[in-house]
This record gives sequence, C-alpha cells and structure tokens, in this order.
Amino acid sequence: MEMDKTAIDYADFAEYDRRQRRIERHVLAAFLGGLVVGLTGMLLSGIGPAWLDRVYDPYAYFALALVVGASASGWGWALLTTFLAAVSTLVAAMGASALRGRMTFDVIGGSAAGLNLMLGMLVGLGVLAYVTRRQDRWGDIAAGVVGGVLLADVVDRATPGFIDSEATFWPGPALFIGSLSVGLVFALRRTAGGRMRALAVTALLAGLFVIVLAESLGTWFPLVP
Repeated sequence: MEMDKTAIDYADFAEYDRRQRRIERHVLAAFLGGLVVGLTGMLLSGIGPAWLDRVYDPYAYFALALVVGASASGWGWALLTTFLAAVSTLVAAMGASALRGRMTFDVIGGSAAGLNLMLGMLVGLGVLAYVTRRQDRWGDIAAGVVGGVLLADVVDRATPGFIDSEATFWPGPALFIGSLSVGLVFALRRTAGGRMRALAVTALLAGLFVIVLAESLGTWFPLVP
C-alpha cells in the first residue's frame, strides 16, 4: 500500500511539473511572438504594397492574441500572456520605428486613445479565444463575439464616414479579412449547431455596431465602390 501511495504521489508531482513547464514555455512564446510580430510590422511598413499595411495592422496583432489566448492553460493565464504579447509587440514596434527615425508612442492604433483601445481589444480577444475551447453555449457565444469584433472592425474601416474608414481598404482587403473572420467562426466550433449559434452572435454584434455607429455619426453611406 505504501508503494502504491508513493507511486501516485510521484505521478501527481510529475504531472504538476509538466504543467508548470508548459506554462513557462507558453509565457516565453507569447513574449517572443509579440516581439516578432511587432518588429515585422514596422520593418515591412511602407516597403510592400499599400494593402499589406492595411491587412497587417491590426489583423496580425489580432491573430497573435487569438493564438496566445486559445493555447493558454487557464483564463488567468490567457489574460496575462495576451497582455504580455501585446506589450512586447508595442515595445518591438516602437524600437523598430525609432530605428527608422520616428520616435512615437502611437505606432500602433494611430493615437494614444487608439493604442489604449488596441491593447484592450487584444487582451479581450485573448480571453475570448480561451473561452472558445469550451464545448457548450458559452464557447459558441465567445466564438461569435470574436467574429463580431473582427467583422465590426472590417465594416468600420471599409465604410466612408465611420471612425477608421480607409478608402483603400475596400474591396480587396475588406473581403479577404471578412471571409477569414467568418471562416474562423466555423473553425472554432465543432458542431453544426454551435456554428449556427456563433454565426448568429457574429451577425447580431456586427449589425448592432453598424446601426449604433451610423446613428451616432449621422451617416448612412454604402460601402465605397
């Protein structure tokens, strides 16, 4: 009996040690991933075609947050590691921007307010990405919210008169990112029912965003041709 108890205790300790090592690797990967994404974005800025900048910023940052959050060991770790990835992305972007002679804090988000909003969105997406691992209605809702946030951002940038509207974002980049957003919702759910519920949440949130923003700005413009 004593030998069996010792074996069980050792197995529990070994599993705990493996879990701690996974968490350490995940924290390090989040930090390094943020550095790579931030440096790459600033180094490529202005070098390639205009649509590349439109797609990379902010959707590469969104993708990083989703990957980091979905691979976390718990919602608390998702919160911490996503924040760490977002901050390291900002630091790397600022460093690369300084090397190019532009010392500023608004390299991501376009302004101080935009930067704060971006950090909040990245952390929020990371936590939501972790919740999508649940195979219940909460997971469906989380996947739908992720899709709704991405689609709302696409609509905002593609519609003239909205907050971050960009004429060059429509139609190519907008259709590309919009399609990926819908595909992501499908990929995050495993059942047909879950996908339908998640898509319903996505459509509802995106539609509400358009209505509220259009009413507040007093603009009802169609997408740019």
